[in-house]
Amino acid sequence: MIFETIISSIDISGNVHVTPFGIQLQDDLVVISPYKPSATLNNILATQQAVMNLTDDVRVFAGALTRRQAWTLVPTQKILGFRLLETLVHKELKLVEVIEDAQRPQLLMEVVHEEQHHPFSGFNRSQAAVIELAVLASRLHMLPKEKVLSELSYLKIAIDKTAGERELLAWSWLTEKIENFYAEQSGENFA
Repeated sequence: MIFETIISSIDISGNVHVTPFGIQLQDDLVVISPYKPSATLNNILATQQAVMNLTDDVRVFAGALTRRQAWTLVPTQKILGFRLLETLVHKELKLVEVIEDAQRPQLLMEVVHEEQHHPFSGFNRSQAAVIELAVLASRLHMLPKEKVLSELSYLKIAIDKTAGERELLAWSWLTEKIENFYAEQSGENFA
């Protein structure tokens, strides 16, 4: 099972990188499998640590992919790093093992500190739709255009029926990213 999270990591100079990330759980470990090359991979290998943020604010997912900072960061407690201020839960992680792979190594991370900040009320359909569109938007270079546009059309049903202000903003950022990607690829207008 894959859980959609926000991973924050720092490089050796202390610069923060925030990105959506699907993680897996294996026994008591968090498994992060970034594609090569990746800032997240480089940062974790260099510092041996990262932070997993669990949030229901889909603007963070969309903002990280579209270079719009929709969050505030605060320092972590047990590791050198930063977490989202407005996160439901954050988990501070320490690297314990690397399973090498030419395309996607597995980084096995131990939770060294966990804190709940806000209760989780559940996702509405538009939040799930934004997260799914964020996954698609992060893979535009790998997926056929027809698949992306077909899924976008289906996901928009949930946006039209259940979105609030946050979800509408996140959706607009992602659809703009997709539109710009295809416009650059073919010189045509987004359909």
